Amino acid sequence: MAGPESSVAKELGFSRTSAAEKKDEELTSMSENQEPPNPASVAEAGPPHEALFHVMTYLPLFELLSLSAVCVSLRDAVEHDVLPWLHIVVDGRLSSRLSDYTLGRIARKASGRLRTLALINCFKISDSGLHEVVENNPLLTKLYVPGCTSLTPEGVVRAVKTLSQDSHNLKNLMIGGIYNIENQHLEVLRSHLLENRSLNKQQEWRQVHHLYHEHVDRPRLLSSDFLPVIDVQICPKCYDIRNVYDCSRERCKIKQGENLLADCRGCICCIPRCEECGGCVDDDEIEEAICSDILCSSCWFQLPKCNHCNRPYCKRHRDNVSSSTAGFVCEICLET
Repeated sequence: MAGPESSVAKELGFSRTSAAEKKDEELTSMSENQEPPNPASVAEAGPPHEALFHVMTYLPLFELLSLSAVCVSLRDAVEHDVLPWLHIVVDGRLSSRLSDYTLGRIARKASGRLRTLALINCFKISDSGLHEVVENNPLLTKLYVPGCTSLTPEGVVRAVKTLSQDSHNLKNLMIGGIYNIENQHLEVLRSHLLENRSLNKQQEWRQVHHLYHEHVDRPRLLSSDFLPVIDVQICPKCYDIRNVYDCSRERCKIKQGENLLADCRGCICCIPRCEECGGCVDDDEIEEAICSDILCSSCWFQLPKCNHCNRPYCKRHRDNVSSSTAGFVCEICLET
């Protein structure tokens, strides 16, 4: 008899198909002339293959939870292995479902050995929920909470101070989108993040360029080689604390390389940027994508267009395009 499914998977909306539903699907899929298999010839279910345990460490959280909801043996394999839970990245459809309680349950699976905690746009997470996880996982090296709008600057500072008390393992921090961050918060965070780091290492971190079109996906989150020590800074244009981007255009790179002040360095509110190449876009060359993102003229010309409105999707929304040599019709045109 099957045991109860993973409670964490259930809380986040994952469930196994009932035995009766599975039986109905099997009967429906059988052709009228095909006889059902002989029960004696069907091998009994055993433990998962050893190769699965190597694969699980590379699975995103959504796939990991989906796997745990398939059957009891897979649930036990996922629940009792620590390695898949050392790097937790919550994004996409899971972000809006994650609560403090569920986060605590997921983090406990790492048994205090959590290395990466990335909560992308998880607006239900509070200061207390974050601090509980941080307090129980002192080995955290990467803490990413961009768009977690229920967090406060004081709560983030408290979490970073907690992680800096003994081992000083924290290397990277993302807090873009959290409200009311002021210069004093930023200075405190920087001092703790750079504490006990060599001057050469501090200089390397400061030289990392932050490009708008290089969207941070799961592999980049798990590698700190291309990420700044902290993702926000004071915008040189509006002086607000935001994500400040360097320009990918060659002429702007030359200015930055020669230590000249690049006019196009700033936050996205001050400097419009192409979603495709990350370069600054002048007013007379702004082109619009179907998804309302900004494109430069050069990138706009190179992208496939809708057969009706003659507009492209940017790379972030290109999954909406079905591959066809005859082109495509966008969702907006299909609805009209």
